[in-house]
Amino acid sequence: MALNPTDPNKADKNKSKDSAASAEDEILMREIDEAVRKDDVEQFAKKYGVAIAGLLAIVLVGFGGYLFWDSRNEAALEAESETIVSALDSTQAGEFDAAAKKVDPLLDSGSPGARTSARFLKAGAALEQGKFDEAVALYKQVADDPDAPPALRDLARIREVATNFDTRKPADVIAKLKDLAVPGNAFFGSAGELTAIAHLESGNRREAGAMFAAIAKDEDVPNTLRTRARQMAGLLGVDAIEDVEQLLEDEGVLPADRDGEGPIAAQ
Repeated sequence: MALNPTDPNKADKNKSKDSAASAEDEILMREIDEAVRKDDVEQFAKKYGVAIAGLLAIVLVGFGGYLFWDSRNEAALEAESETIVSALDSTQAGEFDAAAKKVDPLLDSGSPGARTSARFLKAGAALEQGKFDEAVALYKQVADDPDAPPALRDLARIREVATNFDTRKPADVIAKLKDLAVPGNAFFGSAGELTAIAHLESGNRREAGAMFAAIAKDEDVPNTLRTRARQMAGLLGVDAIEDVEQLLEDEGVLPADRDGEGPIAAQ
């Protein structure tokens, strides 16, 4: 079956008409899409515009409030620091009444650091003036303050016990310092010595000697305290010397650079 020949010119005309129609459709669709988007934006703005504006206002106000709080908080900390430094200057000058009065406003401070420092300064001033009961009460406040730094709470507990040691029962001292009087604790030397003395007063010579020996052997304890503990352990019949040569060097009996020469090494 033979096919009728097509007119090339007619085909090109039809193709041009189709392309024009497609372009018009694309333009129309683009206008419709833009109109829909514009309408969506207007509807969204009408529905949520007020809420969004309110939220932004809250965020801006909150941020501004934080900046204001931060500046005031920083200013308060600077003022507290200046007060503490001024009180320390008075203490060094021997003006203990003035030092105590200067830190009085900080005793109720919301800053644990400032509050704790004020109590320590005031307690120290009270001790210098012989006001032992006042000092004990202030140390106890620090020790019982859950917001105070743990290390300062432990130190305050030791100071409290040391200040009124003579009026305490030995068993109370031992119980109070039990968790501090252990090797490895930062306050082992001080707490251990007080505990050992309490054992002595209770008649527990063995426990006292063992505690003094443990202090003497602990290289983290200050040398003056180790020497005192070694002497006490010896009096109680407990050998607290692990290295005789090292001890003699520490005491200055033997030179540290003798290179194996000496009365002990020569034997």
